[in-house]
Amino acid sequence: MPRYDAASAECFVLTFREGILSAVGHDLRLRVARFSIEVSDAGEIDARFDAASLEVVCAIVADADAPNALSPKDRREIESNARDVLEARRHPEIRFKSTSVARKPDSARIEGRLTLRGVERPLTARATLIGERFEAEMRLHQPDFGIAPFRAMFGALRLRPDVVVRVNVPAGAARAQ
Repeated sequence: MPRYDAASAECFVLTFREGILSAVGHDLRLRVARFSIEVSDAGEIDARFDAASLEVVCAIVADADAPNALSPKDRREIESNARDVLEARRHPEIRFKSTSVARKPDSARIEGRLTLRGVERPLTARATLIGERFEAEMRLHQPDFGIAPFRAMFGALRLRPDVVVRVNVPAGAARAQ
């Protein structure tokens, strides 16, 4: 049974800003630093993510990573806000359990249930073979999980309600499923 974690796989959360003062904010690439993904012999997926382990990788400017756009203080503040928004103390684990996986040689459609902040909702992801890795991408609509998107400056700067989650794992074991 293949098992992946931060040593062998990656999980990123991409956030996007909006509002009249969006020019002063940043789109962000965050990394989930602690997680585990298990794939059973039958191809079922059980993934657990530590809600308190989000780390800022970088800002995104003009669709490109901008590693120096944020100060260390900005990074700490963003990470603290993320833990607050996710209520990581009260709901330390984010969990995904597949209900169906339709595989093709270079892609898969994964359906399942995501539990985030104590709210469970259906979720569909599409995985695509990119080089030697499968990358799954899904959109999460924060209000579906009781999350009010982050706001600052009296709402003039805010995050869009949808975030993108990307998970990638080595293709070798995943391809053999």
